[in-house]
Amino acid sequence: MSVARVTEITSSSKKSFQDAIEKGIARASKTLKNVEGAWIQDQKIVVENGTISAYRVNMKVTFILAE
Repeated sequence: MSVARVTEITSSSKKSFQDAIEKGIARASKTLKNVEGAWIQDQKIVVENGTISAYRVNMKVTFILAE
């Protein structure tokens, strides 16, 4: 039987939401073992001087706990 845990992270990118998601998963995978999936809880843009300066995602990452 497996036991999973969910942790919430926020990631940011100057390019796109997709890039922010990929960066967040890559970084989470460096720290957390057995990352199994994630779901995007929230997306937000940061606007400076009338233009988008950052794309941010708030995601919940699921990983399996080691035996």
